[in-house]
Amino acid sequence: MSDNPSFVLKGILDTEIKSQFQRVIGANEILVEVKKTGICGTDVHFLVHGSVGNFIVEKPMVLGHESAGVVSKVGPGVTNVKVGDRVAMEPAATCRKCEACKEGRYQASMICPDIICAATPPTDGTLTRYYRLPSDLAYPLPPSPSLEDGALMEPLSVAVHAVSKLGALRSNQSVAVFGCGPVGLLCMAVAKALGASRVIAVDVIPDRLEFAKTYAATDTFLPPSIDKGESGVEFSIRNAQTMKEKLGIAENGSRAIDLVLDASGVEVAIQTGIRIAKSGGTFVQVGIGNRDITIDMFAVLCKELVLKGSLPLAPGDYSLAIALVASGKVDVKSLVSHRFSFRQACEAFEITRNGKSPDGKGVIKVMISGPDVDINEV
Repeated sequence: MSDNPSFVLKGILDTEIKSQFQRVIGANEILVEVKKTGICGTDVHFLVHGSVGNFIVEKPMVLGHESAGVVSKVGPGVTNVKVGDRVAMEPAATCRKCEACKEGRYQASMICPDIICAATPPTDGTLTRYYRLPSDLAYPLPPSPSLEDGALMEPLSVAVHAVSKLGALRSNQSVAVFGCGPVGLLCMAVAKALGASRVIAVDVIPDRLEFAKTYAATDTFLPPSIDKGESGVEFSIRNAQTMKEKLGIAENGSRAIDLVLDASGVEVAIQTGIRIAKSGGTFVQVGIGNRDITIDMFAVLCKELVLKGSLPLAPGDYSLAIALVASGKVDVKSLVSHRFSFRQACEAFEITRNGKSPDGKGVIKVMISGPDVDINEV
């Protein structure tokens, strides 16, 4: 075994574990020994398609960006962490100099033009033994959250950003979330933790809705099937009306939906979400789907809806995510459905692609341990 084994994507559905060069850390950087890494949908998308949006894998790249580990080495200018600290790792380093960074709006490459994101071409990710990181992107974990919990701070921060920062959710407001994957579930959990009076989960898979109901949702909705010959727009109109009737959703007042979040990226879900949002409400797009979709702009105009895109996180999101878990207000442990050793990374990605393991158990979040780390060490 090399001293820095890494899980490398060489091409579509072509991976290997190989040694990666350990770069020297700078004065304000640290070296983290990665202990736990969760698999994200974008990792799978790069594996299967070789690209996500404009980001194309053109040379071998290490996958992974949802990670936590232990500080192994610190540069001479580092004061916020020390060797041995357990840390959650924010996977995007920005220039810190542009106007967007100075405004605290660094989260997307189109905002900070020089952002470097783990496992986003051409930058290597965190499925490796040692990962170099600017020290201010390492967040010390309190005693109670485990390293496995720490790896889930990245998707939880995405949910915090969408619900708290962009959605500006206030206590006693109602929320609807389309898509019961990990990010959708975490959006529900954040909404509940911040005092939402109603959290509606929407998905086409009944088992996911069952889990959502036990996890953070107060209500669930299983959309009907699309009729033969029915267009997506026609279906979304019917779907929205059915949802309103079954759940008693109103256009205004206490039964209205203040905030809608789409974590699915599915066009008909987005169309339905816009139609069920209350007048003057907010719609936040979290899930990545097709570039070009049809939106009823007349509904947006007449309702004076606020539409926002969410990608991925911003200053303060990690700190709030850690606080929510440390205080017990958000449970991330129950989201981990499968655990694998580093040598089983290929198998871990395969069951994530399939949505279930060979025993039929559905996938929520798959966790890969670092090299030589026991999979039961959480």
